[in-house]
Amino acid sequence: MGSEDVCRGYARIVAFCRRICDKTRVSTSPTTRVFMVRHGATVLSAEDRFAGATDVALSEEGREQTRRLSKRLTNEKIAAVYASPLGRTVETSRILAAPHGLEVETRAELREISHGRWEQMTRREVEAAFPDEARDWEADPYTFAPVGGESGLAVTARALPIVIDLVRAHPGETILVVSHKATIRLLLSSLLGFDSRRYRDNLDLQPASLSIVDFKDPTHPRLCLFNDTSHYAEAGHAIPPVATARLSKSWDESSASPNL
Repeated sequence: MGSEDVCRGYARIVAFCRRICDKTRVSTSPTTRVFMVRHGATVLSAEDRFAGATDVALSEEGREQTRRLSKRLTNEKIAAVYASPLGRTVETSRILAAPHGLEVETRAELREISHGRWEQMTRREVEAAFPDEARDWEADPYTFAPVGGESGLAVTARALPIVIDLVRAHPGETILVVSHKATIRLLLSSLLGFDSRRYRDNLDLQPASLSIVDFKDPTHPRLCLFNDTSHYAEAGHAIPPVATARLSKSWDESSASPNL
């Protein structure tokens, strides 16, 4: 990703935030609650492969995870359900929307980050085939993109505006947004002011996990719940396992090389 592309990406985000601030000065809205859900498990997610743009279905494990989350959310008053158009997110969102009698509305901007020519490869396969790209990506996955893929900055530039638009469209309501691991972590990093360059190392996100963000108005979000999987267990006491690998080199216990 060239310096001009990076500058354009930052300029889009800055311009968008300024428009939001101008509108917020005029009026404020009641608190909007956003349930952010990662899709359920797939075969490729279980194998820890890059599968951002690859359209893969939920595994049976992923469907069961989602059914349990659906049961957990049955009594919540959800006004609308939005999802990435990829199959795994659409299937997840339909399971979650069914008890509420809602139709799923897809938004292309909520799709997962594309890894270009890395798609369906493991991290070690990428390191062997494209060592220079792997090194640069480990150093800064926010502004660097593999050949044919997207940077984290590009994902933020397309996904953040649509989430803010949804918040503005549903003042005082609860909505469900079903997306993907990288996209949700990048959104949260931007919304909460985290260092987006470290979104992969500092934030983990399980399949069919629930995160909740409350918006006092479009410019004042607050994280109330993150990566919750208590619905995994019938008794409601599921504890996420310690992260090992999951495409993040610093959490790969078998790696002798430090994260860049």
